[in-house]
This record gives sequence, structure tokens and C-alpha cells, in this order.
Amino acid sequence: MVAPPARALAPRPGTTLSVASLGTFVALVAFCAPLGNMPTVAAALSAGPAAQTWILSSMSVGLAAVLLTAGALADDYGRRRVFHWGAWLLALGAVVGAVSQEPVLFIVGRLIQGVAGAALIAASLGAVAHAFAAPAARATASGIWGASVGAGIAVGPVLAGLLDLAGWWRGLYWALAVASLAIGQVATRALAESRSAVPKRIDVPGAFTLCAAMVLILVALVEGRQGNTPATALCGIGAAVFTLAFVGVERRRPFPMLDLALFRRRDFLAATLAALATGAGIIGLMSFACTFLVKTMHVSTLAAAGVIALWSGTSVVASLLARKLPARLAGSPQLVIGLAGVGVAMLTMTGLSPESSLLRLIPGLLLAGIASGLLNAGLGRQAVASVPADQGGLGSGANNTARYLGSSIGVTIVSIIALDPAGTIDGMVTGWNHAAVTMGLISLVGAGVVAVLVRGDAIRR
Repeated sequence: MVAPPARALAPRPGTTLSVASLGTFVALVAFCAPLGNMPTVAAALSAGPAAQTWILSSMSVGLAAVLLTAGALADDYGRRRVFHWGAWLLALGAVVGAVSQEPVLFIVGRLIQGVAGAALIAASLGAVAHAFAAPAARATASGIWGASVGAGIAVGPVLAGLLDLAGWWRGLYWALAVASLAIGQVATRALAESRSAVPKRIDVPGAFTLCAAMVLILVALVEGRQGNTPATALCGIGAAVFTLAFVGVERRRPFPMLDLALFRRRDFLAATLAALATGAGIIGLMSFACTFLVKTMHVSTLAAAGVIALWSGTSVVASLLARKLPARLAGSPQLVIGLAGVGVAMLTMTGLSPESSLLRLIPGLLLAGIASGLLNAGLGRQAVASVPADQGGLGSGANNTARYLGSSIGVTIVSIIALDPAGTIDGMVTGWNHAAVTMGLISLVGAGVVAVLVRGDAIRR
């Protein structure tokens, strides 16, 4: 494996946006793929309930644990370089998944894909922010980048479902490996390198304590979903210790990986909380939707993935059109609108009965797609607009860390509320109704908090 050659390329914003969006798309396809064929994968690997939980959660662990570190490294040591190695690492994780014959190795492959996805996502958005400095151009580029997020979420489960019908679920992972290698090669040849004007030394203590804290938080959430109280408590205590250690380290470092003073900026705090609420709300509920549809409405995994694609596919269109919002609604106000929209959408998806049809969910899914598209575009823009100009990778890493941490929290909450131990249809429908109300309220509360921060920021200015 050879590192990218150190050669200067003229900046080409269009090329940067295309490659960055494609890398993000492939990372999200990998992230969402198991939602489309989990029963098949579980049967092929002889994975029990605990292993299935880890298959669904392991990529989130890898993503959230290193997103902030990956963003800082991209800013300081080269966004093209980090993107390139992320693509190669994603290929490696996909190959591990493709050849796995038992769940532990498959989970290891998912963890590798999570780390790789963190590098791709953080470096890609940082590179886009560097390439599009003008506010109007950046808004358009952020919308396209946000559309790639929605497209990956839409395509991953559907592609997995199609290959599942063909009896070749491993083919998706081989395809991901080939696509990742191709993207890495294109990035090496086509992307101009960019980095912070004043590179800093690697904050090893900060990176270590943050990664340890994130891993332990996520392991606690996963083990909590399985009812493993001792492991949950132990990991929770460890996460608190490492979080405090991270704060202490960053306050004393001359060049911290994450300047804690950023949290005094209302726009940064608003973007971070909006990402957390996005993960905990709509992503948490939609992660359970395929399972709910298959078990209660007796549809195939492909049909369930197609229904969920109404949400994610609509979000692609909405992200692309988000640039047409009036200037006064763009940026942080856009996050408020998006969170409020997904909150209302989830409330419309309650009140189901065992006799309800798929048609009952369509209006809510379409509304959630429109609002999610506004969120994806707004989060991509604010992630880099709320940090200093040369720290776009860090902003992306912080924002996406909050999003995937939120999704793990959301999935845990939904699992506790929605899963019926007896496995009855009535119980699962009731659980869905309660979960949709809970996730809707989380999103609406998030919208309210972000609105207060946005208003306060406007008054201060």
C-alpha cells in the first residue's frame, strides 16, 4: 500500500465536491447496509441476539470514536491524505466483512469500516469547506454534500435487499471494497491537498482520552440494550472518567485537538446539539423501521427498505433544493426548521394498529424526508461555518461525532421502548407508537433549544 504522492494540484472545486460527496456516499452505504438484510446476515454467520446488536452498532462505535480525531488530523496533515487512507481502510473493512464466516470477524470488519468512514466524512467536508469559501457557493456545496448522505442512507439498505434476493449478500461488501479502492485512487490523482495554515502537533493525550471515552459510552449503550447491567455500569463509569480526563487534558494543552472555547460560541453549540438531536430522533427511529415493518406488516426486507427510501430519497432532493431557502432562513434557522419538521413527521407516524397498512406511514415519511434534507444540508454548512476557517475538518468531526453518538442513544431508547419481549404484533405496534412519540418530542425539544441559541446569537450580534 503506497501513500499518496506529494505533488501539487491546482484546486478544482467541482472535482473536490464530486470526490468528497462520492466518498461520503459510499461510507453511508456501508453504514446502512445491514438494515436491509440483517436476518440473512445473522443466519449466515450464526449470530445470536447479542451479536446482531453489535453488527448493527459496531460501525457507529468506530465512527463516533475517531471522527473528531480524524477531522483534526485532516486539517493539520492534509485532507486528501486522510481521505485517501480512509478509502483504503474502508476497502479493508469491506473485505473482512465479505470473507467472514462468524460474527466476531464480521464485527471487526464493521469497526474498521467505522474508523474508515470517520476519515472519509471528516476529510471530505473539510475539503469542501476549503474549496468553497464564498458563503453562497458553500451553501450550494453543503447541500450537495448533504444529499450524498441521504443518498447513501437510501441506497445501502435497498442494495443489500436486492443482493439478498439474489442470494449473494456478500457481494455488497466486495462491491464496497472495489468502490473504495477506486475512490482512493481518484482522490490521489484528482484532489488538491489542503490543510490548516498553521499545522499543529498531534494531540496524542487528547486523542487517546477522547477515543476511550467515546468507545466506552457506545459500548455502555450497546450492552445496555442487551440488559447487561454490570458491563453497562462499568463502561459508564469509565466513560465519565475519560471524559473528565479529556477536558482536563484539553484545558492544559497549548494546541488542543478541540478548543473547548468553541462551546462558548452559540453557533457551534447550536450545530452540535442539532446533530445530536438528529441522531437521537429521526435516525434512531428509522434504524428500527425496517425491523418493525418486516415483523408487523410481513413485507420483505427489500420492500421495507424501499419504504424507508421514501424518507431518505426525499431527503436527497430536499438537500439539493435547500440552497433556494431565503437568506434569513439559511444556516442555524434551517436547523430549527429541520428539527421541528422531523419532530412533527414522527408524531404523524403514531396511532398505528395491527391492521394499519404501509400507506399510513407515507405522509410522515415524506415530511421527514423533506425536513431531514434541510437538516443534512444545514448541518454540513454549519459544521464548518461555526469554526475557524482553517478547521473545517475539526468542525465536521465534532458535528458528525454528535450525530452518531446521538444515533446510538436514539437506537438504545427505541430498543427499550419498542421491542416487545413476547414478540407479539400488538406489542410491537404499541412499542412503535410510543417510540415515535418519544423520538418526535426529542426532535421538537432539540428544535426549541437550538432556536433559543440562534435567537441569543442574533441578539448578541
